[in-house]
Amino acid sequence: MSRDFIGALLQLNAEKGVPKETLIETVEQAIQSAYRRIAAGNENINVRIDAETGKIRIFREKQVVEEVEDRTLQMTPEEARAFRADAVPGDFVEVEQVAPEHFGRIAAQTAKQVVLQRLREAEREVVFGQYADRENDLITGTVSRVEPRAIILDVGKAEAILATTEQSATEHYRIGQHVKAFVLEVRRTTKGPQIYVSRSHKNFLRRLFEMEVPEIHSGLVEIKAIAREAGSRSKVGVTSRQAGLDPVGATVGQRGARVQAVVAELGGEKIDVLAWSEDPAVFVANALSPAQVVRVEIDETNRIATVIVPERMLSLAIGREGQNARLAAKLTGWRIDIRSEQAHPATAARPATLEAPARTAEDTAPAPEAAAEPAAAVEAVASEPAAAEPAAVEPVPAEPAAADPAPAKRSRVRKARQEVTP
Repeated sequence: MSRDFIGALLQLNAEKGVPKETLIETVEQAIQSAYRRIAAGNENINVRIDAETGKIRIFREKQVVEEVEDRTLQMTPEEARAFRADAVPGDFVEVEQVAPEHFGRIAAQTAKQVVLQRLREAEREVVFGQYADRENDLITGTVSRVEPRAIILDVGKAEAILATTEQSATEHYRIGQHVKAFVLEVRRTTKGPQIYVSRSHKNFLRRLFEMEVPEIHSGLVEIKAIAREAGSRSKVGVTSRQAGLDPVGATVGQRGARVQAVVAELGGEKIDVLAWSEDPAVFVANALSPAQVVRVEIDETNRIATVIVPERMLSLAIGREGQNARLAAKLTGWRIDIRSEQAHPATAARPATLEAPARTAEDTAPAPEAAAEPAAAVEAVASEPAAAEPAAVEPVPAEPAAADPAPAKRSRVRKARQEVTP
């Protein structure tokens, strides 16, 4: 080999990103393997390549003994001192070898195959090292394939797997689309590193806020808890590490600009940003926003929070299909029992006051009426005055005046109770 060989290694270094030292070591091992094929199988052979000239030197390692039994593996002290002046019995001395004449085409082909294999392994190791440090971070890729159980993203020198279970149910992907995702794990495989990513993980939401909110990135505002139902709704509890800094306002941004950017990345997923509190009663009350809470009764032993809300706020506190209460339970880690104020009279329990109402990207729009939420625990029936009945209604025989009081609205209310376990 010559300087041309070193030049080729340097080119591979530039193209594949594999260090020159790794390439030289790989070639040394390949030649060593090839030489052992034509030499005695039990010989200790070492190969060294000059990194400047490309010259190859082959050494055989022999043990120094007083009585030689196998000259292939042993030598006397006198012989050893010709190579190393301080050699004594028990030492191992390297003796440079001259490659045999038939160490030619077959050996070179063997060396080439091993070199290529080692180069592929070294390249995979370099790529693995690049992405192993990206675990728990965001990565951007391009959709290269859409498979039944996963989306395959091209992220440069590797592919990322976005499994169906890690996707948002409301999102759809197309070939060539740029996709941002959270790196769950990087694994070594025979085909190279495999990168597993997610868009439904709660920490994907955390990293997006770190990108959009400088105060979170710098640590002035801390995200203490996240509860997420990907594609539908999330709740984020934040707190400030700097006196006078409103953590909710900083996270939402002016006119909701910061949270809107996160919502856009998540395809319209609703996000409630609320104040975290060490006081569980206050935190539970905040977590049930946008519903107003009268008081929260805490059972520390069983870790149950009984929340009392106004009658008109009951369905809003529970949420559509129980989502608001379910997310609040996940966020706080408490089992939440929601009851109406009418069904649960006032007690001596201390009330919980919201530190700050939850804010979302929709704050600029008019707040929806509480009645817009489906009633999960309240059934109301109202009787209208006779004059308001449609004309098509068949007449009803008149009743004696004493038996027919003045028309008035009547309501039938079931005992409101909704329990949610985190």
